[in-house]
Amino acid sequence: MLDSAAPAEAFAQAVRIAGGQTAAARIVGVTQGAIWQRLKANKPAAERWVLKLEGATQISRHDLRPDVFGPAPALLESPADIERAR
Repeated sequence: MLDSAAPAEAFAQAVRIAGGQTAAARIVGVTQGAIWQRLKANKPAAERWVLKLEGATQISRHDLRPDVFGPAPALLESPADIERAR
């Protein structure tokens, strides 16, 4: 992910999928205000929130915090790819 704004956008999307700021706050164990502050500042999810958000929203940790978890691993697309990878 090359776009530095993309992790903040992924966080905003995770909040929407979670059902809003209050719901996202419950998921990660913080106040709604903590979620609001990061959204308002256009910051990505806090590192300690990422795995809980990923589990609840299916937004990848690699999209939420590529600086921590790295880029998403390449997916193997066919049985032939799997054989070549062995």
